[in-house]
Amino acid sequence: MTTTPHSAGILKNALAGGSSGSTTGSNTREDTPAEPTNLSPLALKVAAGLRKSVIAPAVVSGTTRLVDFLIVAVVGLVSMHLGGVDLMSVTALLPVLSALILTAAFFQAADCYQIPVMRQVLAHGARIAVAWTLVVLTLYMIKSVGNFMRGIDEAVLVVWYGFGLAALLVARVVTSGLVRQWTRDGRLERRAVIVGGGQVAADLIHEIENQPNNDIRICGLFDDRKSARSPDIVAGYPKLGTVADLVEFGRIARIDMLIVTIPLRAEKRLLEFMKKLWVLPVDIRLSAHTDKVSFRDRASSFIGTVPFVDVVEKPMADWDGIAKRGFDICVATAAIIALSPVMLATAIAIRLDSKGPVLFRQKRYGFNNEVIDVLKFRSMYHEMSDPAAKKVVTKNDPRVTPVGRFIRRTSIDELPQLFNVLRGELSLVGPRPHAVNAHTDNKLWDEVVDGYFARHKVKPGVTGWAQINGWRGEVDTPEKIQKRVEYDVYYIENWSILFDIRILLATPLALFKPEGAY
Repeated sequence: MTTTPHSAGILKNALAGGSSGSTTGSNTREDTPAEPTNLSPLALKVAAGLRKSVIAPAVVSGTTRLVDFLIVAVVGLVSMHLGGVDLMSVTALLPVLSALILTAAFFQAADCYQIPVMRQVLAHGARIAVAWTLVVLTLYMIKSVGNFMRGIDEAVLVVWYGFGLAALLVARVVTSGLVRQWTRDGRLERRAVIVGGGQVAADLIHEIENQPNNDIRICGLFDDRKSARSPDIVAGYPKLGTVADLVEFGRIARIDMLIVTIPLRAEKRLLEFMKKLWVLPVDIRLSAHTDKVSFRDRASSFIGTVPFVDVVEKPMADWDGIAKRGFDICVATAAIIALSPVMLATAIAIRLDSKGPVLFRQKRYGFNNEVIDVLKFRSMYHEMSDPAAKKVVTKNDPRVTPVGRFIRRTSIDELPQLFNVLRGELSLVGPRPHAVNAHTDNKLWDEVVDGYFARHKVKPGVTGWAQINGWRGEVDTPEKIQKRVEYDVYYIENWSILFDIRILLATPLALFKPEGAY
C-alpha cells in the first residue's frame, strides 16, 4: 500500500509528540461521560487525525454508475426526441434499455468503477471513450441486422454518441477531481487497526502494503504484550496501547476494520479479545496468512491475495446506511407533519398543567457511545426533573405530572425525538437510547450486562424491536435490561428496511399494552 501524504503526516506528527506507553487515570462518570483518560498522548494524537468520516469506495463507485446510467438515458431520449421519435413508444424505450444494459457490461469490463482508475484522468477518460464507443457500435450492429431499432435514423445514434461521450467525460473529470481530493484528505480508504504485534504483525503489514491498488490504511497497532516480542514500532507503525485501550480508541477515531493477527489455534486468547472488541461498529477479521487452513468462501475474504476470516461485519455499512438514512428523513418528515396537531395540543397541555419548559433534554448514549441531547416532552414537575436519570421512574411516581403520566403511558412524550431523527442523532428504528447514568440495583447497565455497548453499534431509535415485544418502561431488574440488550442485538444482526417497516407498523399496537410505562 502506498501511504498517502495525509496518513504519513498523522503518523509522523504522532510519533514526534508522544510515547506509545499507556498512562493511567480514572474514568469516572458524572452527568456526562469524561474524555478517555487511559489512552496515551500518542494514541490521542492519532485518533484526533481520524475523526473525519471516510467515504466508502462502494458508495463512490455506485453513485458514479448511477450518474452514467442517467447520462446515457437522458441523452438517448433527447437524441430520439430531436430525431422525431415518440418517447412513449417501444421504439424509443427498448433502445434506451438496451443501451443501459450494454453500458453496465462494457463499463464494468473496462474497470471504469475502480477507485485507482478514477484517480487517473487521462486513463479514465480513455476507458470511458472505448467502452462508450463499443456500446454505440453494438447498438448500430443490432439496428443493421434486424428490425429491433427500425424507425430510428442513424443520425440519432451519431448525436447520442457524440453528446453522450462529451457528458460522460465531463462527469468523469469531476469525479476524478473529487476522488483525488478525498484521497489527499484521507477519506477514501478503509482504516484498519492491527490487533497484535511482533514479527507476525510485521509480515502481515508488508503483505498488505505489497498488494496493488488496495485501499487499506494501517493506523496503528494494539497489543497486550510488553516484551521484546511486541516492540513499540512494528513495520514503521506505532503501538498505541493495549486491547482494552483499543475500545476507547475506537470510540473517538473513525476506523473501519480491526485485523487480529493472533494465530487461529490460540482459541482462548482470541475469545478474550472478541469479547472486548465486538462492541465496536467495525469489521473484525482474523488474519489467516500464516495458518494452513481452507475456509468456505462465505467465511473468508481477501485483500489482494492476503486471506482473512470474517468474524464480525460492520452493521448497516455503505448503501445500507444511505438507504436507512433516506428512509428516516422521508418518514420522519411525514410523521412530523401528520402528528403536528398532537404535538401542539401536548405542548399546550403541559404549559397549562405545570410550570416550566415544554421540552426536556436528557444526555443519552448515541451511536458508538457518542453522548447526544435527546428531546422529550416534559413529563415531570420542572423542579423535580432528573436529567441524569439517577432515579428510575416507578408506578405512581410523585415527580410525574398528571399530563406527564398520560403522555408517558402513550409514548407521546417521545414524539419530539422525530427532530433528533432529522438532525441525524437518532434513527426511527433502533435500540432505544439510554441515559448515561441509567442503572439497576446501583449498577450502571454496562456493568449489569456483558457486551451492553454492542447495542450502540448503530444509531439508537425512537422505537425498536425490544419495545414492540414488551420490553419498555421501568427497568428495575437485571433480567429486564438483559432482555432489552438481547432484542437490540437481534435487531442489529438482522436489520433490513422491511424489518424497520414491520417495527414501525407494530409500534402503535404496542402502545395499547403500556405495562411498565409509568
